[in-house]
Amino acid sequence: MVVTTMGVPDETGADPHGPADPCGDPFLRTRFAIPTLPLTYLRRERLLGRLDAAPGTPLTVVGGAAGAGKTLLVADWAATRGPRVAWLTAQMADKGRGTFWAYLLQALRLAGVTLSAEVGLPAEAGRVDDALLTRLAAELSAREAPVTAVIDEYDRVTDPEIADQLEFVLRHAGTGVRLVLVTRTEPLLPLHRYRAAGAVTEIRNDDLAFIPEEAADLLALHGMRLPPDEVAALLARTRGWAAGLRLSALAAQGERDPRSYLKEFEADRTTIGDYLIAEVLKRQRAETQDLLLRISVLDRFCPALADTLTGRGDAEPILTGLHRENAFVEDLGHSWFRLHPLFREILRAHLRARHPGLETELHRRAAAWLRHRGPLGETLEHAAAAGDWEAAAGALVGELALGELLTGPRAESLAALFSAMGPEPRTAATDLVRAAGELSLGDLDRGLPHLRRAERELAREPHGPGRGVEDTPADLAAARLGCTLLQALAARLTGSPARAEAAARRAEELRQEVPGPLLDRHPELTALLRAHLGAARLWSGRFTQARAALTAVADSGRTASTAPAPASEVRPSTAQVREECLAHLALLDHLDGRPGPAERKALAALAAAGHAGPSPLPGVGTATLVLAAVAMDRDEPDRAEALLGSLTDAADARHPAPDPVARAGHALVTARLLLARGDTEGALEAADRTVVADEPSPWAETHAALVAAGAHLADGRPELAAKMLTELPGEDPLCLAAAAQAELAAGRPEHALELLDRIRPQHAPGPLVTVRTALVRARLADVEGDHEARRRFVAQALREARRDRLRCPFREAGPWLRPLLTTAPLRPLAEGWLLRGAASPDGTAAAAGPLPVVVEELSGRERDVLVRLAEMMSTEEIAADLYVSVNTVKTHLKSAYRKLGVNRRHDAVRRARELGLL
Repeated sequence: MVVTTMGVPDETGADPHGPADPCGDPFLRTRFAIPTLPLTYLRRERLLGRLDAAPGTPLTVVGGAAGAGKTLLVADWAATRGPRVAWLTAQMADKGRGTFWAYLLQALRLAGVTLSAEVGLPAEAGRVDDALLTRLAAELSAREAPVTAVIDEYDRVTDPEIADQLEFVLRHAGTGVRLVLVTRTEPLLPLHRYRAAGAVTEIRNDDLAFIPEEAADLLALHGMRLPPDEVAALLARTRGWAAGLRLSALAAQGERDPRSYLKEFEADRTTIGDYLIAEVLKRQRAETQDLLLRISVLDRFCPALADTLTGRGDAEPILTGLHRENAFVEDLGHSWFRLHPLFREILRAHLRARHPGLETELHRRAAAWLRHRGPLGETLEHAAAAGDWEAAAGALVGELALGELLTGPRAESLAALFSAMGPEPRTAATDLVRAAGELSLGDLDRGLPHLRRAERELAREPHGPGRGVEDTPADLAAARLGCTLLQALAARLTGSPARAEAAARRAEELRQEVPGPLLDRHPELTALLRAHLGAARLWSGRFTQARAALTAVADSGRTASTAPAPASEVRPSTAQVREECLAHLALLDHLDGRPGPAERKALAALAAAGHAGPSPLPGVGTATLVLAAVAMDRDEPDRAEALLGSLTDAADARHPAPDPVARAGHALVTARLLLARGDTEGALEAADRTVVADEPSPWAETHAALVAAGAHLADGRPELAAKMLTELPGEDPLCLAAAAQAELAAGRPEHALELLDRIRPQHAPGPLVTVRTALVRARLADVEGDHEARRRFVAQALREARRDRLRCPFREAGPWLRPLLTTAPLRPLAEGWLLRGAASPDGTAAAAGPLPVVVEELSGRERDVLVRLAEMMSTEEIAADLYVSVNTVKTHLKSAYRKLGVNRRHDAVRRARELGLL
């Protein structure tokens, strides 16, 4: 049955002045009006392009949350499409099927679509004849040009029958109609069929989110131009939500400092909060509102976790429905969800206002649920937010994650989290966490008491109070294993190799009691144990055993080619430990007299540090110390001083006090530098600097004696130097060679020969030892008048030293060596790295000028300055050309003059040309 209309119909059959629906109510013209765009609306070409490209599909769905910008986007697009766009805002959908179709037919007629009288209008508000729908589909399918029908607020269509009727018309109208649905929720249509046929274009929430360029343009429309980083921060907070961006921009316009406002505004105190409360929260049932308020304390959640917070069991259907409705609940996959950041801020504010004190209890429940079901980080955050430090420490220790406080990407964040823990509670777990924090800073006075209390508590029988960890075998074993880690660290810091060995043995026993998967999740614990053991062994002079422990960590990422894995392929939790072990292996190479391998490992450690970030480990700076020691071997005191200075500059509050190995290394390199500068008194004082440790280090004492002997030798006290070295225990090759040199200086060649004969081949000495030994033997041959042997030993020393550019032994050998280096057989071996000056064409030494001297290589920047000096550039011009200050150029010039042995610019250029540097 068809209802006739009152008034005079126009040529389309529409009667705009008559009643519209079966109830006799007139049409509300606002339902057919395309919304007006605000003055600050930003046209989004990338999305308009997608709508333009969609005519090939009969259905387009623009779906997103409230305020996502979907209606204005389609309105902008529709306004440019001409009269053949029928717009309907479906606010009448709840008044019955007949009313809905009456409005839709009127929208079509107002858009210029001619419908015959046979189509008519629905007779009843609650139903529509199938004949009407069939005639409508037939007439639309006969159209030459398709009509576009936009239904805004389609989420109001909750009657499945209306959706079925709409799908019937759309399917049978063919190419005569294109339907655009604007909706907050998943539309009641069989979208799966349209998707399978490629017959639907979809623009969803993620597509509607503003991208950085659009956000910047939108803010500019509001009179604000922000740098990219501030735009990115605002986007991260709003997730590109259109209404959030517009409302915050409008609010910022009224502020004295708009940029600061956009960084710091409290969402619940703005129109954004009013919008979300009205448009989202208040539309929900009471149970849904309660759930939303409670889950606002969570970064992410699943139904089971949400049920734990509500005490009910209905979270799954509620969360699924909220996501489907685009109600600011985002699906992360695998049944996990999260709230939109701004919505979460507002909900948390309402939770605190409505239910004071409940937030703490919700955090406690979340931590308890996550303890065995979720990530450790989330467990710790909720326990800390609840102020339940016993639970937080128990989770960290029970999860075998104590090592993450000492190393890895989470070390700083964990330290910051537990820094809020006060002196209570006192359990084994909280004491272990406190001990780890203090010992990681090298504070033994504060860390050891906590460690001792934890040891006593963990030694008690099970099922007693006060541990702070669950009394399961796995948790107790994990706590005790974490305790041995701290024992090993404490042993290392106190210089007690025996205690480190005992901790390592106990750790190996406890590993058998800890579940394998838990150990696999925390490789940093094993790596740290080995690193601390290796460092303690190094301190005690047990180099072979130290190398074994350190290599096990450094090579933990070794590939099939037997080369260490790149730092980028090493697990983040062990990267810093690997860096430290590489640095200690570099130190071992240097102590073995092998500066070349030492330098390569030290550089590898520093490269690894670039990937791993700032190291909180106690051996920080060891790699730089090794490079400084190598610089001294090469007679490059300026470079060594700069490297030591970089360690001093880095010694701020974030870096812990170094362990005995690093302290001794720093003192020894400093002493060598002072000795090279001629400050024998300062060198003696630095070498004698006491490193407090439970057990002395044989190599530290040996190298301190070497520096002290060098100072005595330089001050003309060779007998004292020889006495110091010969009284040392053991048969260290460097000591024997240095003692022999002192005996020669004292005029006792027979004693020197005896000492040299004690250097055994089985020592397999490195170049530093062989070069010094060869030079002492050459001097002995010189004293004995054996010139051929002298030449042979000097040649051997030159060949051994050339590869690693070991100039220091030649400088320290004394003035007797310099004339020999200019002789025909030896000069070719010394040129290019040890001597300055060039050989004459006949191969003999140049006769003119002073004797050749040992020089230090120019740095790259010093060469750059010299090149420009040769081009007659002024100091100011050089500074401008190199983009440095004039004072920097002067510093480079001063250093270059010293190395070239000149005092003037002209002489520097001449000498550099003689050496082939220009």
